[in-house]
This record gives sequence, C-alpha cells and structure tokens, in this order.
Amino acid sequence: MNEMLMGAIAAGSFVVGLFFFRFWRRTRDQFFLFFALSFWLEAMNRIALAVSFGSEFEPLCYLVRLVAYGLIVLAIVRKNRRGPVPVSTPTR
Repeated sequence: MNEMLMGAIAAGSFVVGLFFFRFWRRTRDQFFLFFALSFWLEAMNRIALAVSFGSEFEPLCYLVRLVAYGLIVLAIVRKNRRGPVPVSTPTR
C-alpha cells in the first residue's frame, strides 16, 4: 500500500512539473523552469524510495528534498530581484 501511495505522489509531482514546463515554454521565464525541475526531482525521489523499499527518514532522501526546495527558494529570490517583467503575448 505504501508503494502505491508513493507512486501516486510521484505521478502527481511529475504532472505538476509538466504544467510548469509548459508555462516555461510559453514565457521562457526561468521561474517556471526551476519549479518544474523541483517537482521532477521530487518525483524521482519518490520513485527511488518506492523501488528500493527504503525509508523516508534516510539522510539522502532529505538531501534530495533540500535541493528540490532550494530550487523553489532560488526561483522566488531570482524572480523578486529582477523587478517587473514586461507582459508579452503568448505564442501557440
């Protein structure tokens, strides 16, 4: 049952990463790219935990999460330091 839940979380993280990647392709704003990479990293972490039957309390698991959340913090800091971004029309 635990592996199934980890798979569902991994699938959800992967899909959220795809949404952010799509926004990045439209706008080329690195904010969305960092968020996509963060969610994909979290998805890979969950898959690795489910396949290896490891514990969520291993230090390596926390290191991967630290990197993923660090990407989110980096994206927010970079976005706030740049100032306002001019609005462009999306291309299809």
